[in-house]
Amino acid sequence: MRRKRLAWDVPASSPLGLLGAGLLGAMVVAQVASGLRPEPIRLTSVVVVLLAASAVAFLAARHGPVRAAGAFAAAVAIGYAAEWVGIRTGLPFGQYSYTSVLRPQAGGVPVIVALAWGGMGLAAHAVASAIAPEHGFVRWAAGAAALTAWDLFLDPQMLRLGLWTWADGGPYRGVPLSNFAGWLAVSLLVMLVIDLIVGREDTAVPFHAPGRYRVPGPSRESGPSPGLVTLYTVMAAMETLAFAAVFEPRDPLVAVAGGVAMGAFAVPAWRRAWRK
Repeated sequence: MRRKRLAWDVPASSPLGLLGAGLLGAMVVAQVASGLRPEPIRLTSVVVVLLAASAVAFLAARHGPVRAAGAFAAAVAIGYAAEWVGIRTGLPFGQYSYTSVLRPQAGGVPVIVALAWGGMGLAAHAVASAIAPEHGFVRWAAGAAALTAWDLFLDPQMLRLGLWTWADGGPYRGVPLSNFAGWLAVSLLVMLVIDLIVGREDTAVPFHAPGRYRVPGPSRESGPSPGLVTLYTVMAAMETLAFAAVFEPRDPLVAVAGGVAMGAFAVPAWRRAWRK
């Protein structure tokens, strides 16, 4: 029986795609191990590095290594800059500070925090590209919301591990609402920059009229990376399971809030993929 083709399939034999899948599998193993260990912080950096490497490999399989590296570097730089400014001014997230647990740090910001912005930024952009491939601002807004949805898991988890502290706390497991407003703003910039890097061709394309040329806007012919959409979905599922059944103490509120929020983007992304 013929398998239905995904709207944004890539050849299964793609070396970079296979590399991304292998790194994703290793990340899942590390994530499971971190949840079962009495000191999960020891594997936190490993999980983030594998997440970031998997994301870059998946994007490279779709858009080439140069664009993938550029998009990842841009997302990391934006995330790092926002964190660097944030711990000094309280903008845009609110008053917070990192503890000394996560190492190495650059300017008071743990390096893996910046890497996490890059890895999940690429995944959120892919999900948004699947949901709204033809609508620029809608795509950027969806990607920003998809990335912010992940923070519904991330902030409570990092607070319970003692990786950062909030000066005044807040209504969502000690996290202020200003944090999520800041995430939306920074994530919107991340989506815009990734879109500019991976969504434009390097060469001019001729108009139908002889002698005229144009530089095309974002290209969606190949569609988003299914590997990146899978990465986003895996993170949503694993975080939901961890807060619901693995972490001690368990936290059903975070499991439901984060699971529903991330699922609201992962599910329509997969539904669109199977339409064709």
